Amino acid sequence: MLVRLLRSHLQRYHREMTLIVVLQLISTIAVLYLPSLNGEIIDEGVAKGDTGFIVSHGVLMLGVSIVQIAAAVGATYLAARVAMAVGRDLRANIFDTVIHYSAQEVAKFGAPTLISRNTNDVTQVQTVLFMGFALLVSTPIMMFGGIIMALREDVGLSWLVAVAVPLLGLAVGLVIWRMVPWFTRMQTALDGVNRVLREQITGIRVVRAFVREPHEEKRFGAANADLTEAGLRVGRLMALVFPVVMFIFSMSTVAVLWFGAYRVESGAMEVGSLTAFLAYLVQILMAVMMATFMATMIPRAAVSAGRITEVLDTTSSIAESVQPIPIRVPNAGVEFVGVEFHYPGAEVAVLHDITFTAVPGQTTAIIGSTGAGKTTLIGLIPRLFDVRSGRVKVGGVDVRDLELDALWARIGLVPQRPYLFTGTVASNLRYGNPEATDEELWEALRISQGSTFVEELGGLDAPIAQGGTNVSGGQRQRLAIARAVVKRPDIYVFDDSFSALDLSTDARLRAALRPVTRDAAVVIVAQRVSTIIDADQIIVLDDGRIVGQGTHDELLETCETYQEIALSQRGAEEAA
Repeated sequence: MLVRLLRSHLQRYHREMTLIVVLQLISTIAVLYLPSLNGEIIDEGVAKGDTGFIVSHGVLMLGVSIVQIAAAVGATYLAARVAMAVGRDLRANIFDTVIHYSAQEVAKFGAPTLISRNTNDVTQVQTVLFMGFALLVSTPIMMFGGIIMALREDVGLSWLVAVAVPLLGLAVGLVIWRMVPWFTRMQTALDGVNRVLREQITGIRVVRAFVREPHEEKRFGAANADLTEAGLRVGRLMALVFPVVMFIFSMSTVAVLWFGAYRVESGAMEVGSLTAFLAYLVQILMAVMMATFMATMIPRAAVSAGRITEVLDTTSSIAESVQPIPIRVPNAGVEFVGVEFHYPGAEVAVLHDITFTAVPGQTTAIIGSTGAGKTTLIGLIPRLFDVRSGRVKVGGVDVRDLELDALWARIGLVPQRPYLFTGTVASNLRYGNPEATDEELWEALRISQGSTFVEELGGLDAPIAQGGTNVSGGQRQRLAIARAVVKRPDIYVFDDSFSALDLSTDARLRAALRPVTRDAAVVIVAQRVSTIIDADQIIVLDDGRIVGQGTHDELLETCETYQEIALSQRGAEEAA
């Protein structure tokens, strides 16, 4: 999975990768050549007292060292650039993929895991890629080159290499094998911590209102304990690696000096050759140690790569039309024809045989009890979901045959939970129209009854916190309505967007909207009858079915469900 992921993202960096390999080759060859030069200086220069030989070879060693350092620095620099670039590309690809997900895919993964996959998981892959470029090329060359050079110095001690290298590889391999399942558990536990923390931060007001801080502390403590346990298991295993490596490393050094001393004493080996052999053994074991260090990182990166690939391979259930049909009418309306919808995995449909038309210049209201399917129904207009049967038409064209950008350009949506982005009042309103002037923004605010509180906040440049948490619910709704008005779309969709407003503000806002929406189709989901009393047609939903359709007066005479809603609210208003 890791190889597959990296292969598709490294193709554009083949020049840098080639240069990294060349520089690593130069650096490794220089490192392998240095012990041999040092041995020659000891055996030829020092033993014979030849100062000229020592100086000339010393200068040569210095030159080789400078070349090796320059090549190593260059390779590491390029490796860092390529790794960071791949990390950047992965994050951009994940973001681009997720931004095109429908509500179904977002719900399938969940926001916390999508965030951790685009941050922590990408970091894991990025780190192992950098280490791979920095070590993976030089390590095998140093290992096998060191073996060859060590044998060139003395064959009699080669059995030490044959024992030390497999022993080190076996010991570390067993530890790594134990690590793999814990890496998977770590990533899952990290998702859990992110999920709980995100819920607590988002719902901090609810937590405090119900005095649930101790309960939430226990929830976070449990998620944190799972992550801690997995981290400790991995940490203990990783802590075991280096003592094992150093033990084998030290014992191998002692063995070379021990058995090498006998060979030097017998005249079968020179002191310089023993020094060079020891240096080559150190290089071989260092290469094995670096390889094992890389190997400890690869399992976690492989798990992360699998999680990233899962996101990238998941395509949106809302597919773009291969041959999109343009909307040819100047003002588009909405038409539902025999629409049925059920959520994936659900046995019972949420909507049944929905048929009605919202024409331009008229207001269509949708009302019903909680869970009747109102929000699901209007979510089908901008294709947040796709119908299972029937058709939803905009401008006389099935929404599945329209280009998505063209469809969304025709719709101004005010969702049930209006969301504001970090920035200013102006930057949030210009989500509707990036080219809108300040005067157009103020006009939209006057229509949405929001100009007064925006002036009190400090004007269009007043700061807005993430999610609009520094303004009230009613102010958020009015800013979201102004954002839709700035867009001046063909279709206005208000999903219970007046619920946080008092009756007088609600009435003034609807009166101000009429001239603006004169030529547009307006679809309103509402809980209050007073909000929709003047609608041209009212759709009454009950258990996903249309049980009434007509004006307010007509429904009061013909629809029992609407009568119950109206009477219950009238009683509540009179009691208030």
